[in-house]
Amino acid sequence: MTIAPALAPMDVAGRLPRLRALLESRDLPALLVTRLPNVRYLTGFTGSAAVLLVTPDDTLFVTDGRYRDRSADELAAAGVAARIEIAATPASQQEILGAAVGGLVRLGLEDQAVTWAQQRQFAEWFPGVDLDAAGTPVEELRRVKDAGEVDRVRAACAIADDAFAELLPRLAQGVTEREFAVALEFAMRARGAERNSFDPIIAAGPNGAKPHAVPTDRPVGAGEMVVCDFGCVVEGYCSDMTRTVLVGTVSDAAREIFDVVLASQRAGRDAVRAGVECAEVDRASRAVIDDAGFGDAFLHSTGHGVGLEIHEAPRVSSVARDTLLVGDIVTVEPGVYLTGVGGVRIEDTVVVTESGAEPLTRTPKDLVL
Repeated sequence: MTIAPALAPMDVAGRLPRLRALLESRDLPALLVTRLPNVRYLTGFTGSAAVLLVTPDDTLFVTDGRYRDRSADELAAAGVAARIEIAATPASQQEILGAAVGGLVRLGLEDQAVTWAQQRQFAEWFPGVDLDAAGTPVEELRRVKDAGEVDRVRAACAIADDAFAELLPRLAQGVTEREFAVALEFAMRARGAERNSFDPIIAAGPNGAKPHAVPTDRPVGAGEMVVCDFGCVVEGYCSDMTRTVLVGTVSDAAREIFDVVLASQRAGRDAVRAGVECAEVDRASRAVIDDAGFGDAFLHSTGHGVGLEIHEAPRVSSVARDTLLVGDIVTVEPGVYLTGVGGVRIEDTVVVTESGAEPLTRTPKDLVL
């Protein structure tokens, strides 16, 4: 059973001109793109090895022989005009890039991705060229999604919703955390997902007190809460959803925590709209949990951006400085975690629209088996 909705096209070819305009506004003549998600965003290339040199008049794409045909096919399909060069060794890569960079005075590097060792290597490769910290210009472009990108995240969310709905009854049938995680991954892939967005978090009972718990061979028991955090990838774009399932009748204390987090998540989601500070969304969620007396048990920020990577701009946290824009895709995922008792997290992925926010994850939240 494959879920294969019609997806709006993405304007990949229009991204390089936007990047050049951004670089020009910052008086940066060229950028060496080494982060693979950024290479994919700009070219459509999906392989595991590539470097992209962007100058005002040229785009040089360098990969190795494994991707000779694939790179040509994918760049052509995306409508991206670039010189493709095949470098069999680091020495040949140096020769190709060195020749292209030779006429430049300054070259920007992705300073949040390039290691100190790589910076020293590039200094040797490009003598006489000033290497500048370029910041995150490609990530800035990636932040606001076009209709095609939103469609791919929406499709990934739909697959996750559908797979979870099918498997949900198993949580009341003595399945282990690990068994459920494996079954969930298989079900998402059977519906057309490329892979997981991240390893699923399935945490029952006291394990739920660990926000990033690793699934174990512990069976899910009656009267327990189960934190289920998972997602998948469609054409490179991620989904992310968390639901906390109540298996049978839980204690009054557990139900109180669940209801507080549910109200917190609703408050955060209601706060998401264009022009609102990301920190304000965090405050809206956090205030509900603080007022209920569980503030110290809310151990992480309220959310994050989602796209080609499972965590990307903008952050939704108490120290975030961004303001939400139409086209941002973010999560809202408050939680409360009590050692020895368990935890509750509820998360939606939403896209900011002209009129507010559209939820892309549709699974009901008050799940009792």
